[in-house]
Amino acid sequence: MRKMLTMVIAAGLLTACNDDNKKTETTALNYPETKKVDTVTDYFGTEVKDPYRWLENDRSEETENWVQAENKVTFNYLENISYRNKLKERLTELWDYEKLSAPFTEGEYIYFFKNDGLQNQSVMYRKKGEDGDAEVFLDPNKFSEDGTTSLGGLSFSKDGSKLAYAISEGGSDWRKIIVMNAENNEILGDTIRDVKFSGMSWKGNDGFYYSSYDKPDGSELSAKTDQHKLYYHKLGTAQSEDKVIFGDSADQKHRYVGGGVTEDDRYLTISARNSTSGGKLFLMDLTQKDPELITILDNEDSDTDLLFNEGSKLFLVTNLDAPNKKVVSVDASNPTPENWEDFIPETENVLSASTAGGDFFAEYMVDAISQVKQYDAEGKLIREVELPGIGSAGGFGAKKEDDVLYYSFTNYVTPGTIYKYNIEEGKSEVYNKPNIDFNPENYESKQVFYNSKDGTKVPMIITYKKGTELNGKNPTILYGYGGFNVSLTPGFSTAMSVWLEQGGIYAVPNLRGGGEYGKKWHNAGTKLKKQNVFDDFIAAAEYLIENKYTSSDYLAIRGGSNGGLLVGATMTQRPDLMKVALPAVGVMDMLRYHTFTAGAGWAYDYGTSEDDKEMFNYLLDYSPVHNVKEGVEYPATMVTTGDHDDRVVPAHSFKFAAELQEKQAGNEPVLIRIETKAGHGAGKPTSMIIEEYADIFGFTLYNMGYESLPNNVNKKVKG
Repeated sequence: MRKMLTMVIAAGLLTACNDDNKKTETTALNYPETKKVDTVTDYFGTEVKDPYRWLENDRSEETENWVQAENKVTFNYLENISYRNKLKERLTELWDYEKLSAPFTEGEYIYFFKNDGLQNQSVMYRKKGEDGDAEVFLDPNKFSEDGTTSLGGLSFSKDGSKLAYAISEGGSDWRKIIVMNAENNEILGDTIRDVKFSGMSWKGNDGFYYSSYDKPDGSELSAKTDQHKLYYHKLGTAQSEDKVIFGDSADQKHRYVGGGVTEDDRYLTISARNSTSGGKLFLMDLTQKDPELITILDNEDSDTDLLFNEGSKLFLVTNLDAPNKKVVSVDASNPTPENWEDFIPETENVLSASTAGGDFFAEYMVDAISQVKQYDAEGKLIREVELPGIGSAGGFGAKKEDDVLYYSFTNYVTPGTIYKYNIEEGKSEVYNKPNIDFNPENYESKQVFYNSKDGTKVPMIITYKKGTELNGKNPTILYGYGGFNVSLTPGFSTAMSVWLEQGGIYAVPNLRGGGEYGKKWHNAGTKLKKQNVFDDFIAAAEYLIENKYTSSDYLAIRGGSNGGLLVGATMTQRPDLMKVALPAVGVMDMLRYHTFTAGAGWAYDYGTSEDDKEMFNYLLDYSPVHNVKEGVEYPATMVTTGDHDDRVVPAHSFKFAAELQEKQAGNEPVLIRIETKAGHGAGKPTSMIIEEYADIFGFTLYNMGYESLPNNVNKKVKG
């Protein structure tokens, strides 16, 4: 039955008043009527209803009308939050500082990206030498008037004379590759269309490798894609003439195929995967006229990649028989695992490896904190790199002939700073430090360890303003992910700094399913162990409450994509635990996720409802769409998604919101905010990001009961 939500709005739009003297009026908020259909699917003898399946049709006028109606309700609600514009103003003020990327050299030029502050997309500049004058080379803000067309990747030819760059329109994963003469900025007639999940890797200066799928039948945004192919494009020829290098036959069918050419142009490596974890690895010797495919790994039991080569000597980074990864060496003439020799052995910490100036850099995660060691070409330890502090360091990569590299350092209270590192001397110096109106000295980050439901120790970093009283009344956002071997390491967020300014607490646990402790930690949160991830998140919330950082009345949970699933599962399992739920672009229908786009590739983490009865029942037990119950009071919820999301299709969010709106027993609002001309998140323009965060923070604080921003008045408007 469709519910009518009654929300309490203070007279005069939340003007200041005390709890004993509220002037309120009630405004009825009617959700759009969402029709129900009699769609039923049989899974191993169990019939499952799917009344909102019609919302999966992203091309229908009916779905478009529903989106518009839901957005109207959502934005009418948000406009009634008096301090929403103040949040937007402060976000805009804080965002307005110059942001520079680390520089890199191609040909005669040094390239870098710069955003003056509020530009929707960062601009690519170049200069001749360190002392040269910088000039605009490529401005993505000119791709579209509204800033929703973004740069989706780029690759220079070996001598730097040509550039291939990909653009994404409306946030879609489908891209166009445009080729430019870098010497005179002239666009060449080599545009490649309908490219998805692809890098670009040049062979010399005459052509490059890229990957894509055949254009699917039905909707390009949601139809299934499962046979990826690696192509070679020769400059000056039509795309129809591009040669398929790998993936065209039945025995080479894989969901994700990628190719990369070594720095010396000698080898092409080809990775072939059917899921986001584990893959095969092949090699081609490009010095041969008709190179044959050489097998390095013919199974998908590990993650192995070519890191570097010195002539025919290959250096691979792998987790084969090494859950925390190691670097091995082998000759290309016989590169299979039985011939591998340890070069940088596995340790108790997870390894991420790179090369620069002929040396090897091993970045380790120690309880999600960076530690970096430098090795020479013989595998001998040169030094541990002295980092600026405790946090996340990255970017220890450069070309073999380079004598310096540029790395970034950040944590939750330190804006990303770029350092110039002398490879031979091992000395760092600040290259660029952002000038932002935020003082890290006023805040602190504290790492704690708590026990999950089964006793597993889980780390969490809690960030807040110094002097914060632990009285259980601090507005808190608990953010999590917990999947796909992804590690949440400390990093500065301009948006979250506004939250911290308001006296908010930001807590990020490193849940199982992530990669913080290697493959074992990842596997402990997959398939029939996925509930461990939700238990870890719930235990994090309970820790924050038990230790008086916050309470259920002041706690919001947030996550995106797989993290959106995390929020959806947590709020349906423990709706009493939080006041606000903020699932973003989430995987919400666990019975059907694998039927959309490349979703079947997530099966390593999730399993599918088609695997067997046990897996089906396990998924059904936590699938957010299927676990919204009648008569339950759910927290205030704002689902966010984009209408061009072709990775986690918006139907997941549509169906979840419809279920919640129908069955919500309490008075807390259930809204869905659907960004138009936006996808899964990549390339989203600055203006759109600021507006979204203003709405998220406004919705969260309002539903925690704040009549004004917490750093001004800490009173409740709703009793």
